[in-house]
Amino acid sequence: MPALPPAEVDVTADLARGLLAAQHPDLADLPLAVVAHGWDNVVLRLGDDLALRLPRRAAAAELVRHEQTWLPRLAPHLPVPVPAPVRVGVPSDGTRGPVFPWSWSLVPWFPGRPVWAVPPADRSGLVAPLADVVAALHRPAPPDAPANPFRGVPLAERDETVRARLGDGTVPDGPALLALWSRLVHAPAWDGPAVWIHGDLHPANLVATDDARPPALTSVVDFGDVTSGDPATDLATAWLTFDRADREAFRRRVTQACGTDDATWDRALAWAVVLTTMLLRHSADEAPHLRAIGEHARDQVLSGA
Repeated sequence: MPALPPAEVDVTADLARGLLAAQHPDLADLPLAVVAHGWDNVVLRLGDDLALRLPRRAAAAELVRHEQTWLPRLAPHLPVPVPAPVRVGVPSDGTRGPVFPWSWSLVPWFPGRPVWAVPPADRSGLVAPLADVVAALHRPAPPDAPANPFRGVPLAERDETVRARLGDGTVPDGPALLALWSRLVHAPAWDGPAVWIHGDLHPANLVATDDARPPALTSVVDFGDVTSGDPATDLATAWLTFDRADREAFRRRVTQACGTDDATWDRALAWAVVLTTMLLRHSADEAPHLRAIGEHARDQVLSGA
């Protein structure tokens, strides 16, 4: 599969420690280790309670600024913790500390395990809290909410991309997914106000308890794609995160809280196809857990429910 987008800056622990020493010297001696390389950012754990989030390419720099601007405003309205920055870092030209061209963040470290590491059959404890998160988040957004051409938009604007992903034979079950997409892309468009959406609400961006049985939701992370638009984008998590029984319970709770209509759930299934094809087409060898999420979601969207 295609590799991660190439890093434009090699984000290492040494680089991060140099930035800390120059900009946040009171934290510079804490233990520091890289814990995740994503498409856009590198995450390093700092001590017991903090993490650094540094862009690895220019395309991610604006997403970090979105988090810095908006997460502190959204966090008080959400029922679980989110990584609102507790401090920010600024670009450095090398005059003081290492060269780094973009803003970066210090955020809380949330203990637990990513939900992708929890077997889907064991995720029933996540249904109610995740439904409550989307119900709390999906409130009208202001006109200056971040724009995102890939999330929250009308399905027609994703049609060409989805068909291209399914057109070269690299996505398993491509014909069945294409048939489903071809039906769903014509679902009635969202005609309500543009609401806040997370934009990337899948099991790699959810954190669960280590010890509770069933695991409980402890936080929602990675708001880099935060934007406004159609809430169906986030509701795709019903297929990405859950199996049939839990998905039905999630749908009931969201619908009860938000009055979600059938057309929105049809668009949510369409968005699940959008995200599934992305995960299956572009998950690199460096991120096998993302491909596993895609494989689970493919099975769920093709299950007929």
